[in-house]
Amino acid sequence: MSVQSGSTVGHFMHRYLEVVPPSTTIVEVAERMRGKSLGSLLVESTDAEGRMSRRSGIVTETDLIRKVLAKGIDPSLTTVDQIMTSPLLTITADRPMLDASHLMESNRVRYLCVSDKDEIVGIISMRDLARYFVDSEGGPIHDLDNVYRPLSVLMHTTMETIASERTVLEAAQTLAEKRIGSLLVIEAGEMVGIVTETDVVRKGMATRLPANSTHVGAVMNYPLIQIDINRTVRDASRLMAEQRIRHLAVTEDNKVVGILSVRDLVKMVSVRDKPRFLRNT
Repeated sequence: MSVQSGSTVGHFMHRYLEVVPPSTTIVEVAERMRGKSLGSLLVESTDAEGRMSRRSGIVTETDLIRKVLAKGIDPSLTTVDQIMTSPLLTITADRPMLDASHLMESNRVRYLCVSDKDEIVGIISMRDLARYFVDSEGGPIHDLDNVYRPLSVLMHTTMETIASERTVLEAAQTLAEKRIGSLLVIEAGEMVGIVTETDVVRKGMATRLPANSTHVGAVMNYPLIQIDINRTVRDASRLMAEQRIRHLAVTEDNKVVGILSVRDLVKMVSVRDKPRFLRNT
């Protein structure tokens, strides 16, 4: 495989770590995520020298949806140490980016912490991986440039939907039950927008809207950001990056025919490279 095999996690990781104390409430976590435009926060647990260690925890938008909101738990009375994932799933800075994609895919996570011995020195996200693979000269993403309608290869044609008049609580429960990150929103028989985990957390939970009475239409993203099925994978990745989103509606003749996510890009790379990864583990 010709994707810059020498490129390592350390070259692409984020060194600034956003950390909250274990006693932080879930509402406060949502507010911090909204204010910092982040999908995850680390939960503080330091060693004797004050360094973040693998024994710390991480909390993500998915955790807030599946472990709190979808279960009807009061986010103002729940603290982050009750739902965080610990110990942290880590990777060392000298590992190839391809190895990071395998760890994320096999563990179904969007974030990996980067460790140096027992200290956490950075974090890398699935979005970082997608940008790297798309911008790399050569490799599986580049190979798809010569495939007819490559978006049709990657997108999901089964699209989960929700009516705009349904509640945010119902949206959270559907996201949790289906284990997905987005729902297309239907209004008067038309697809008018999308509601994602990010929308539910930042527009709903962080602003303390009542989930059981707030309509999906109040927190959805609209108009629906779309890409034509004949565009390239690079076009799709760059559009997601420009719009700071993780999902795109794929259209054909102005009709939505599928949904494409950042995870789909990374999963495809991971599947293509799996034999190499297994040989080296």
